[in-house]
Amino acid sequence: MTSVDATFATPPLDWRESPSIELSPILTCALDAFYENGFHGTSVRDIASRVGVTVPALYYHHENKEMILFTLLDSSIGQLHSMCESALVEPVDEPELVFFNLIESITRYMSKSGKISYLDSEIRSLSPELRKVYVSKRDVVEAMVLAQVEAGFKAKVFELTSPRDTTRALLGMVQAITTWYNPDGDLTIDDVAAMYRDIAAHTVGATPDVLASVKKGKRS
Repeated sequence: MTSVDATFATPPLDWRESPSIELSPILTCALDAFYENGFHGTSVRDIASRVGVTVPALYYHHENKEMILFTLLDSSIGQLHSMCESALVEPVDEPELVFFNLIESITRYMSKSGKISYLDSEIRSLSPELRKVYVSKRDVVEAMVLAQVEAGFKAKVFELTSPRDTTRALLGMVQAITTWYNPDGDLTIDDVAAMYRDIAAHTVGATPDVLASVKKGKRS
């Protein structure tokens, strides 16, 4: 098994713009195939056919089908991590505003990234070694959110029983955006971002003042 780096390498991004991930033709075609047929329902020959290359040519670029899946997942979590970092370093003082920026950055990513975020469910197809690397990176993002939930709790602007369980529930709701959001539908990404700021505020038990500021669309 090829050694895989467990660190992040994606540079900071404009989290409000949520730029698209640049993928090679092989990765783009593999993503389409995995999305349509699932990992196990997709063959290397199918991916090669979609790209218009031979199977040996595909193996020149990627060790195997599993590494193609891992590369897609790793690209996705790297992009999300970068957006979260960018949201966290924005100069705001109130802990609730840092939290809302972070949630909005994740919401915008899930709304815009579509297929590649939906692919998260395929981590079960990874080997234990690769799954451990990917999950460790996903845990970093969860820890970022948890830290802001705890900060709001300590500042007495959030009222909740378990910051960790609340964080996991909130991230589960945001992750689910990939299952229903249609970029060609009535809701824009700005609409979804505003909606989930409100959902997040209620989920963490934000104080009435904070809820009112969210309703008014207060931004950092």
